[in-house]
Amino acid sequence: MNTQSTEQQTNTQQTLLATWQAAWPQALAAWSRFTRLHEPLLCVSRLAASQAGLSGSFAMIRLSDQSVVVDLEGIQQLGLQDYALEILAHEVGHHVFAPGSVTEQFRLLARIRRALPTLEKFAPTVANLYTDLYINDRLHRQASLRMADIYLRLAQHGRGKSENAATAGSQIWVLYMRIYEQLWKLEKGSLIASNAVSPEMDTDAWLGARLIRVYAGDWMHGAGKFATLLLPYLIADNEASASQQALAHLHDTKDAAAGCEPIGAQEIEADEINGAVHPANDPLVSGVDEVMTSPDENTASSSSGQTREPYEYGEILRAAGIQMSDHEIAIRYYRERALPHLVPFPKRPNPQSPEPQLEGLEQWDIGEPFDEIDWLQTLLQSPHPIPGLTTVKRAYGNEQGKDPGHIPIDLDMYVDSSGSMPNPQTHTSYLTLAGAIIAMSALRAGSRVQVTLWSGKNQTLQTNGFVRDDAEILSVLTGFFGGATCFPIPQMRDTFASRKPEDRAVHILMISDDGITTMFDKDELGNDGWDISAMALEKGRAGGSMALNLPSDWEKESRYYAQVPQDLKRARDEQGWHIHAITGFEHLMEFARVFSQQHYLR
Repeated sequence: MNTQSTEQQTNTQQTLLATWQAAWPQALAAWSRFTRLHEPLLCVSRLAASQAGLSGSFAMIRLSDQSVVVDLEGIQQLGLQDYALEILAHEVGHHVFAPGSVTEQFRLLARIRRALPTLEKFAPTVANLYTDLYINDRLHRQASLRMADIYLRLAQHGRGKSENAATAGSQIWVLYMRIYEQLWKLEKGSLIASNAVSPEMDTDAWLGARLIRVYAGDWMHGAGKFATLLLPYLIADNEASASQQALAHLHDTKDAAAGCEPIGAQEIEADEINGAVHPANDPLVSGVDEVMTSPDENTASSSSGQTREPYEYGEILRAAGIQMSDHEIAIRYYRERALPHLVPFPKRPNPQSPEPQLEGLEQWDIGEPFDEIDWLQTLLQSPHPIPGLTTVKRAYGNEQGKDPGHIPIDLDMYVDSSGSMPNPQTHTSYLTLAGAIIAMSALRAGSRVQVTLWSGKNQTLQTNGFVRDDAEILSVLTGFFGGATCFPIPQMRDTFASRKPEDRAVHILMISDDGITTMFDKDELGNDGWDISAMALEKGRAGGSMALNLPSDWEKESRYYAQVPQDLKRARDEQGWHIHAITGFEHLMEFARVFSQQHYLR
């Protein structure tokens, strides 16, 4: 009996699987006969769906590989096995229409988060509901698919489970169903009990339906307005803890961006700031020209510029399904912000650029690169080549060229991370950003970079010497100590003590404030910091710069800066340090852009 039941269940699963596989080409054609996506991942068991990353809903999309994943076991339990075309076409719509790409998903979440003060955690759910409206409306009207029936089945399933009153108690669900009734001109009560809809909710549902129609050709610009419309209902459902239970089955874009490279989530767009207004205050939706169109105070931008802060950037990535630590997010944040500002790092002319000259032949042996064999000369020696015996390769020598070559200048950078500096993992640190711009410019030109992050005594973080790995460099730059101020004299001493004349020239760069003068103290061995500084400049052979947060009149010996200007003037006049006073850390970006051209290009 058990064997027969198992066989029957297996046959049912295979029949269902074949039915859904056959519906896939039709689902693609519902959007366009030119639509191309690879085959969906149809999981016959909930365990297989979970292993594919699907949980909570009966279907999901993955933007990282343009995939559709469906839980067929969950489909059966919800009674949706006869809606293969509708469900698959809906999932295709998320890939080809809304959101369509990971960048658009970031932009969408940013707009919705701004419209949900204190309830930003619901942004992924609201974004899912919003894009579903556009997709379902298009499939209902243009492809004549049975989208309304799916919601009826979900409602029936909820009513059939006496222990689950989430649907009945969810204001969001009631409003959402009433919006569909308005959109599709269905009789009131077709999708939700008419007595559950208050007059105020009926008005909001009309506004929601109007919004979908008005912004159908530019759905991104209506996102903040839709979130504002749902905000009071989210507050009510949040108190009753009903919203997430009722809408869990619909959340097919949950973690949609998992595994994607975070690109395009940094910039704050103008309509993101001004778009979080209630649809009633949008004349395009309400038809009333005299309505107020300014954003609410609660949704005004909290950012000082047009680039969001690292913590905001991280929250958007997590809402999209990208799980990273604060440090990993900071690395990507500063890399992306630095890229538009990169400039070629200066290069020093070489007296001669050697040109290879053919000098003869020598034996090619096994283990050497195969493409070095001179086959013509090899076959002339013997028509039957024997590797290591008759195989030969060309030998080259160098002759002085006419055009000078260039040797990149390496960079040794020391960045202050004491308590007076911002934490780059939560707020924009212009020290980190300037360091990233300069270091990545150096890498682009072929230079090697060593970065030392420092704060108090024994609080240092350093790359593994001079490296060409931007990830390692950014990992150091985005660290944070927030302690006392004590320049790491031993690190600078050890870096240059063993350098030889034939080693590459190194430019030394300090990014700090008046605390940089601790580099002239004595080290743990009793050596004078002034002597170590002079030795580093001498062996570096490419000079040194200090970008310091100081008043523009720092040379005046006021009571507070009495010793600081004396030390800095001595460093400039006796040792040749270039002192750049930065009155605000935000000016470090301009310093970073012009640093190379002003001082080192030849």
